[in-house]
Amino acid sequence: MTEENRALGTPLGKHPTRILFLGSGELGKEVTLELMRLGAWVCAADSYAGAPAQQVAHEYRVLDMANAERLRTLFDEIKPDIIVPEVEAIATAELAEAADRGVQVVPSAEIAAICMDRERLRVLAHEDLKLPTTPYRFAGSLEELRAGAETVGYPCVVKPIMSSSGHGQSVVRSADAIDAAWTEAQEGRRAHGEGDVSRVIVEALAPLDYELTVLTVSSSAGIVTCAPIGQRQESGDYRESWQPATFTAKVLEQAKHIAHAAVEGLVAKAQASGEKGWGVFGVELFVLTDGSVLFNEVSPRPHDTGMVTMASQRLSEFALHARAILGMPITEGHVALSIPAGSVAASRAIVVEGDGEVEFTNVADALAEPGTDLRIFAKPEVHGHRRMAVALAIGTDESAARAKAAHVAETIGVGIV
Repeated sequence: MTEENRALGTPLGKHPTRILFLGSGELGKEVTLELMRLGAWVCAADSYAGAPAQQVAHEYRVLDMANAERLRTLFDEIKPDIIVPEVEAIATAELAEAADRGVQVVPSAEIAAICMDRERLRVLAHEDLKLPTTPYRFAGSLEELRAGAETVGYPCVVKPIMSSSGHGQSVVRSADAIDAAWTEAQEGRRAHGEGDVSRVIVEALAPLDYELTVLTVSSSAGIVTCAPIGQRQESGDYRESWQPATFTAKVLEQAKHIAHAAVEGLVAKAQASGEKGWGVFGVELFVLTDGSVLFNEVSPRPHDTGMVTMASQRLSEFALHARAILGMPITEGHVALSIPAGSVAASRAIVVEGDGEVEFTNVADALAEPGTDLRIFAKPEVHGHRRMAVALAIGTDESAARAKAAHVAETIGVGIV
């Protein structure tokens, strides 16, 4: 039976399609639900128990997914037809081994490895695919970082090549701050406990006007793009998003071209090695003050800013991801907006600070206004600060939609017990 025509509908029967998630956060939870609606069997793995996707999957496992031996044992036990990496801290060599054995890795083992490594991704995007980016250099030591920063100029941004969501990232405005940026890249990155020295990328701080995410879907029908999503971040982490974003026709043309070309290049690598390259990609773009658009990064999975599609599109990014990886065709009609013409959908992250379990109250008041919604992630605890829910809203324009989403987020009561 081909990947385009998998058996579905008997997750507990004789011939289930078995899917293993590596990472079980709020995005994986939504994809898990969509896959289960289509009759697939799902196991959700993560480094801790009680992760959002684990709460809804058929089974779950807890392990260090960066440990190659433990990951290999998990694959042998679960015998998945499809493996869906959802986090960066994974022994990627084991994904390649699984792909060699005929397991479908989403979107592919090589794409997962490339997108987890900012150095490989930037080289592919700028040097191979000729996509426009900020000036950059790579460094494997403090001395190389100092030289790279001098080359790209100040102010600049320093990031570890193997991290995400702003972890280990610094904005450097003068040479005096380079030492601190190197330390932050080493100690603030997600994998800082592994003991090795992380290479970093240092890139010029572009005259940024705003950022866009273009969700791009690769499926058995080819590659299509969703309407671009506007976003606001704090410390490199998503706080708000809205769709459709406001931009000129020239920006739209550039954004769609860059997103399509980036995903096309990645999928070509997957297909050259016999893999599918199917799934949703979150392509992150910079729009500069002069109206030019630059490639920034790409996530080979649904994107946090794309949570707005739960309000804006008939098929959310999670439904699109589920369909694509199961071999179903995704066309322009599948990614169309479903909100009234001229209206805008918005999302707003609800970030909680504290130490303990999080309880929400006043939900009825928060959702009293029509055109509003809420997703509570049900993460077991917060220690420090953590994204625990997202508010969704539809408004007559961007301002109204963002205000409604903010009202939901501000009205809901948050307690820590």
